Amino acid sequence: MTNKTAITVAHGDGIGPEIMDATLRILDEAGAALDIDEIKIGKDVYEGGVPSGVPDEAWDSLRRTKIFLKAPITTPQGGGYKSLNVTIRKTLGLFANVRPCVSYAPYVETNHPNMDLVIIRENEEDLYGGIEYRQSQDVMAALKLISRPGTERIVRYGFEYARANGRKKVTCMTKDNIMKLSDGLFHKVFDEIGAEYPDIEQDHMIIDIGAAKVASAPHMFDVIVLPNLYGDIVSDIAAEVTGSVGLGGSSNVGLDFAMFEAVHGSAPDISGQGIANPSGLLLGAVMMLVHVGQGEVAAKIHNAWLKTIEDGIHTGEIFRAGTSRKKVGTDGFAKAVIERLGALPDKMVAANYNGVPAGGMKLPPLKERAKEKKERVGVDLNLNWDGSSEELATKILPCTDEGLALSMISNRGVKVWPNGLPETFCADNWRLRFKGKDGGTVKTSQVLALMQRLNEADMNFTKAVMLHTFDGEPGFTVAQGE
Repeated sequence: MTNKTAITVAHGDGIGPEIMDATLRILDEAGAALDIDEIKIGKDVYEGGVPSGVPDEAWDSLRRTKIFLKAPITTPQGGGYKSLNVTIRKTLGLFANVRPCVSYAPYVETNHPNMDLVIIRENEEDLYGGIEYRQSQDVMAALKLISRPGTERIVRYGFEYARANGRKKVTCMTKDNIMKLSDGLFHKVFDEIGAEYPDIEQDHMIIDIGAAKVASAPHMFDVIVLPNLYGDIVSDIAAEVTGSVGLGGSSNVGLDFAMFEAVHGSAPDISGQGIANPSGLLLGAVMMLVHVGQGEVAAKIHNAWLKTIEDGIHTGEIFRAGTSRKKVGTDGFAKAVIERLGALPDKMVAANYNGVPAGGMKLPPLKERAKEKKERVGVDLNLNWDGSSEELATKILPCTDEGLALSMISNRGVKVWPNGLPETFCADNWRLRFKGKDGGTVKTSQVLALMQRLNEADMNFTKAVMLHTFDGEPGFTVAQGE
């Protein structure tokens, strides 16, 4: 193999430099054809005055190579520091986080020896948009964003991944029994896209029981596709259930860029001791080699790693007397893997990446959508108030006119007027729902006039959200009890 693939490498913080050196040594000995450009990111960069942790020259390298092998980094304590991972994922459009979660029993202790699943997590949307507001002295709010295009991409990626990797089933998890619009859209798009893959079994689970089943019966699952927050939680549950988070690799893939890393963090408490397990980063690097079209080398490394685990050559965190044969540190483990390059595991299934497409999944264009008729039918206004709901209604009603009527007041999502219950606990931020009388269309000028009258009555709102219908269907949910 003569043509080398350009990649960007960051040694990271804590144990990062140790496990990256070990990983690169194994890749080199296995014959990986890589042209490595090293960059500096993380703690030192943060503390040098770059709030993202990523300097300009690092972005230049990433734009050139489009492939990033990253060791764990440490985010300094205190405010003002943005998550480096989130910044990179969003900036480079890495919409799919792919995390295989496999048990290696009996060599790694686990209660679930038959576990072999893949978590595919949407990476850019959901509550991880970080859009939050302090609406009052006592109430904080976060905005959950789920888009049809973002959902379509991750769902289709999940099905294409399953098909390319010989997986038989894709499971979607949401909480659409409660969040009927946002999670409801994710579930709806999953069903729509899933209809194009009749060869793959598919189902949906509510996230709470789904997460419980991942913890108690992970053999039920093959590929799981989730929105961002649920995917973050479930992928950590799954990695823990395998027996060791330290063995997990991860990829973050977009249409043009890809980042590969270990699941675990920088573990500063053991840095410099030479005892860290490089397996997570090494398996992330295996995913990278498959992505760049070096699947043969990837399989060679993966099988040598499996053989090392089978032979009982283990680092301290998975070493068990009676099962393990030899305890080694970072360098010793890397040496053991190198010695087994070209060997196959005796008992575990050998890795084979023949037929897995390079460059990630090739997704078709987004589906065309018919234009929906959008009509404004009202407005929700939030404001601060320290009295009762009846007192608030008494202050608000004189501000309405013949065009807009106060239809409901809610507090923390629960309707408290009209006909609220005295037992309902209320905080100091309230939502007022105004709708056009007789269900008519509401003009922007009517909303602005209402807001002006409220302002003149010293009822200062903190947030305004227009209410619309789309082809006659409400684009908003009712309050609990409404």
